Amino acid sequence: MKPRQRLAAFVCSVALVGGSGACTDFTEPAQNVGVEAPPPDPTPSATAEPAPSATAPTPPTPPAPAPEAQATVSASHILVAYAGALRADPSIKRTKEEAQKRAASLVARAKKGEDFAKLADSASDDPSAKMNHGALGSFTKERMVKPFADAAFALKPGEIAGPVETPFGFHVIKRTE
Repeated sequence: MKPRQRLAAFVCSVALVGGSGACTDFTEPAQNVGVEAPPPDPTPSATAEPAPSATAPTPPTPPAPAPEAQATVSASHILVAYAGALRADPSIKRTKEEAQKRAASLVARAKKGEDFAKLADSASDDPSAKMNHGALGSFTKERMVKPFADAAFALKPGEIAGPVETPFGFHVIKRTE
């Protein structure tokens, strides 16, 4: 800072502290003291921001398509639980191997054309199977455990998969939509 600028800063701070509320810039020679400054030049200077362009605004970007995770499928299932499976009824005494064999037998019967809803009513260990005949309705991938969701989403409507193992036991899955 030049000596003259330091003096101006000092005088300005003294003037403001002293209560005058005004501060004179002592870095420029005094000219036309007591005369109002001319209005600013209306022409833009080199440091001014450029004027906004007259082109039309860019249209908004359309939203991204919904991820596959938001897609839904409808399916029915038959659950064959085993002793120790997650949420298995304590009365279930079959082993994991026995449950897998039973599920495989149910897959074969369903693929041969037996009525899936009747199979679910008579063979499923899902407590709600007798009320909904194994129907789960529509669901997203996130709503089901991964192995079940992967299998259900890989099927085409009408196809049957299984046995699909999850922590709940073995599932026979039929995609309905």
